[in-house]
Amino acid sequence: MMTEMIKIVGVGFITAIVTIILRGTKPELSFAVTVTGIIVILLFIVDAVRDTLGIFLAIAQVTGMDNELLKILIKIVGVGYLTEFCVGVLNDFGSNSVADKVLLAGKLTILLMALPIIESLLKLIQGFLQLV
Repeated sequence: MMTEMIKIVGVGFITAIVTIILRGTKPELSFAVTVTGIIVILLFIVDAVRDTLGIFLAIAQVTGMDNELLKILIKIVGVGYLTEFCVGVLNDFGSNSVADKVLLAGKLTILLMALPIIESLLKLIQGFLQLV
């Protein structure tokens, strides 16, 4: 994993330096270099994400956690990362107002996706209270 992170940091620095150099002379190429760097970085992290999902599934099997709750948690984490990534790219391109709206949409989506988990927790607490 450490070598993957070194590659990602390297691609990030190279992308940033080339983008800064091209921004003054060829802004359209600057945008293309940024997008290409982002795609390369995303390709590097695909394996890490796959491994992480495997760990989550193993934990769910050992603990007996409901698969639906696990799926919801994984989706919530995915929405959070995707939102953060998108907002960062939009801010880099100077679209701060659009980035703010994407951030709001991401937060609302996470809230809506978390409702079944909140409901399960409330039912669990209610069951404990009935025992007392």
